[in-house]
Amino acid sequence: MRLSKAWLIASKDFMIFWKKPTILYSLVFFELLMSLGFPFLVKYIVSRTSNLAVIGARIDAFSFWFAIGAAILPVGIASYSLVGEKLQQSLEPLLAAPVTDGEILVGKGIAAFLPAIVSSYVSAVPFMVLVDVFVHGTFHHLYYPNWNIGVILLLLAPLVSLFSVAANVLISSRSGDVRTAQQLGTAIPMLPLIAIYLLTEARVITLTLSTLLVIGAVLAVLDVLTISAAIGSFRRDVILTEWT
Repeated sequence: MRLSKAWLIASKDFMIFWKKPTILYSLVFFELLMSLGFPFLVKYIVSRTSNLAVIGARIDAFSFWFAIGAAILPVGIASYSLVGEKLQQSLEPLLAAPVTDGEILVGKGIAAFLPAIVSSYVSAVPFMVLVDVFVHGTFHHLYYPNWNIGVILLLLAPLVSLFSVAANVLISSRSGDVRTAQQLGTAIPMLPLIAIYLLTEARVITLTLSTLLVIGAVLAVLDVLTISAAIGSFRRDVILTEWT
């Protein structure tokens, strides 16, 4: 596999990405929500209670949105990457180009993966800083950085993003409609994570380090299975004739 060829494909998709306001808006909205919305919600919670366990549980639940965001943010790019090529009638030249299936998939995966991860990491800095500012007087120490946020950002977010990208490539390779591909591609990776978040809010589970590592292990298995399925389903010799 030639990474230079994969990067050329990714670069072309980046250009498409910059021309799609909805994708840019989703990144900006996510960054504002994580970097400003949740910290000020933490500030409100601190003003209502001094229970350290309650405050800590809410902060941990909010930080889990970095994993949820990593599932949502790649959807617009990944689902559009193949279906959009079909609609713009640029898929045929791409499939006829002297590149392998693996280079096409890696290039499109990079184009969807990098913006989501960069957005998550950029918004994580003000999130942690503001949370520390708002809770320092209550905890009398800096809440961040800690192992939980490290696992979420460095393990769960990349694994979730890879799963979302692979799932969306798999879906878009079998779909002829961008909207349908986006709806399915959003629901499949997001719903299990939303369920975990709701369970933490209901105090059914707690996002301890061990819990996060178990989630990471499950995601790693799902990544292997989904990536294998995406690679196995991508057949340039039949994909055009099978699409509707």
